Order: sequence, then C-alpha cells, then structure tokens
Amino acid sequence: MTVTAPAHAALEPVRLRLLRDAEAQAAAVRQAARAQAAQILSEAHREAVAAASAAAAGAQVTAAPLRAAELRRARERARSAILGAQRQARDDLHQRVLDAVTSLPGQPGYDRLIHRITELAEQAAGPNARVTIAPEGGVVARSGSVVVDCSLSRLADLAVAGLGAAIRELWTT
Repeated sequence: MTVTAPAHAALEPVRLRLLRDAEAQAAAVRQAARAQAAQILSEAHREAVAAASAAAAGAQVTAAPLRAAELRRARERARSAILGAQRQARDDLHQRVLDAVTSLPGQPGYDRLIHRITELAEQAAGPNARVTIAPEGGVVARSGSVVVDCSLSRLADLAVAGLGAAIRELWTT
C-alpha cells in the first residue's frame, strides 16, 4: 500500500510528535544514565578512599613494629658506638699513663721512688718478704702465698682503675 501525499501530510504531525517523544525519552534515558554513572563513580570513589584508608591504617599497624625495631637497632648502634669511643678513650689514657711510668727508670728521682715503693711492698707482703725488681721497672714483693705487684705497669693499671667515675670526664666534657 502506498501512502498518498495528502495522507502523508496528515500523518506528519503524528510523526513529529513521535519524534519529539522519542527525543524526549532519549534525553531522559541519557540524563538517567548520567546520574547513574555519577552515582556509580561516587560510590567507587568512596570505596577507593575507604580501601586506601584501611590499607594505610593496616600499613601503619604493620609498620609500627618495624619502625620500633629499626629505632631500637639505631639506638643500639649509637650506644655501641658511644661505648666503643669511651673504651677507646680509656684505653688511650691507660696507654699514656703506662708510657709515662715506664719512662721513669733512669730519670732523676727514680731511685728514691723505687726505695719508697720497695718499703711499701715489703710492708704489704708481710714478714720475710722477698723483693725483686720487675723487668719493666718497679718491684714485686713475695712472702709465702702473698704477692704484692708494684711493677710500673701494674701501678699504671691501678692508677687508671683508681680514677673510677672521674674517668667519665674524658667523654662528658
């Protein structure tokens, strides 16, 4: 069946109406699709932020013990370095004192010093003490099972040990 021009003209308002209705319906569908897409994106963004926050919190919980362990190790390394430096300072002082006392033999006044050290060693060792000259200087007194070591190296050791807490001034000043 063929449509005549007058019938075609009569149907034109219906066709235009259907076209407008279709365009309006398409616009409404597009608008609804945009709104739904925006809602989906918004929800996805909220979920991503929540997941990132949860991951960050989890990372902090996981990292806290690691951070604490690393801090503890750093403190231990620092303490070890400080103790090593203190030990080195004490050893240097000890060596200087040892060098000073072992250089005494042959110097003026050494004979008087040895005489006085010998008297003190004999008294400390007790009766029948036998005194010998130490190879590096000083004396050693023996009486029975008692040994009184007044060698210069031993006296240097005792002098440094006798400094006690005063030796801390090497690293606190």
